[in-house]
Amino acid sequence: MKRGRGLGFWGATALVVGNIIGSSIFMLPAVLAPFGANALIAWAVSITGATCLAFVYAQLALHLPAGAGSHGHVKILLGDDAAWLGSWGYLLSVWTANAAITVAGVSYCLSVVPGLERWSFGPEALGLLVITLLLAANLRALGGSVQIVSTLLKLIPFLLVITFGFWLVIDKGDAAFDGMSQRAIAWEPALASVGITLFALLGLESAAVQARAVRDPNTIVPRATIAGLLLAGFVSIAVTCIVAYMMPVAQVTNSSAPIADFIGRFIGGGAGLLVAVFAAISCFGTLNGCLLVGGELTAAMASSDGLPKRLTERSERGTPIVGLVSCALVSMIFLLLAFSRRGAAAFEFVALLSTTTSLVFFVICTLAALQAWLSGRLPKTRGTLFACLGALVFSMVALYSAGLESALWGVACIAAGHAWRWVSLARRSASR
Repeated sequence: MKRGRGLGFWGATALVVGNIIGSSIFMLPAVLAPFGANALIAWAVSITGATCLAFVYAQLALHLPAGAGSHGHVKILLGDDAAWLGSWGYLLSVWTANAAITVAGVSYCLSVVPGLERWSFGPEALGLLVITLLLAANLRALGGSVQIVSTLLKLIPFLLVITFGFWLVIDKGDAAFDGMSQRAIAWEPALASVGITLFALLGLESAAVQARAVRDPNTIVPRATIAGLLLAGFVSIAVTCIVAYMMPVAQVTNSSAPIADFIGRFIGGGAGLLVAVFAAISCFGTLNGCLLVGGELTAAMASSDGLPKRLTERSERGTPIVGLVSCALVSMIFLLLAFSRRGAAAFEFVALLSTTTSLVFFVICTLAALQAWLSGRLPKTRGTLFACLGALVFSMVALYSAGLESALWGVACIAAGHAWRWVSLARRSASR
């Protein structure tokens, strides 16, 4: 791609905001509501840690070669093995995030067509159909148009929720929070919810990962990363807390579409139905972007060995055909695995798994930044050092909070990828 045709500041910022907001916000209230005020502590921890991570990505983009992206930066600083391992963890997070986003989108479709849930394999079939249609759109290089339209539409329900929530606070005061969970504040539930709130902020790395597609990446990527995180963080926290704390905890916890139920409860069933439509569009729009990111990353990893070379094949339009298809197929597998559970439980499972695998990427990028700081490639300031250490500590805390089940699944997936790479490299060596 010619540098002049790349994303500018607003385009890169929209990429960050769109990937963060669309990842989980629609199901997050149902998952966090039982934690009560502990979720606020989790949000504070996640925002602080995510800001440290964003600062690390910004520094790497500002002081290392333009357009190299996170994979290239790690490769320069820590070598091929570390770069591949970090990218593999990130690719795993994309696959599992695709499943989580699809679960959320399908849940909102059930609000529009409630009878679908009574059909055997109905929700699963709808999720598979959506992934297939978006795959077809990306194969025809129509993914960009889908992304623009869905990004514009997704803002509508969020503005409604925030406006109505503030109006309730002004009108009712503390009484607006009468239905909120009264669970006592403690470290155990607070840490338990950190993994979920971090998942809501995944996507902050989007501009850094896609630096090759950004115009003047040394300048735009750092600014877009910080601005996108701050804007998306505000929207995510406001919407999540309004819905989770202003509805009865039992109702929001058992809801498959909490934001739609919130609007429907206070404004009317028609408005709730409208929000459900916008929410489904937003989820599937983000899924569209994640499929494209996953396809591009798959092709990039294959081009640097470790994955079959066939995954690098592109169409005449430059679309990574085989990479996109493989990303869609693996996402479908994780989707079916998620649907072995239902509702918020299905979403929580794939969300925590995505968080666990993405933390591998975060940790390796942070270690690369520390190496750059020690070698003088990054400014030897206290702020840079504290940001790196803060990002590293935060990643460890988030990994612990994700729980044993997610950690075991993450280890198994990463080990499988490492074994795959080892076999692939061994075969290539033997054929030479």
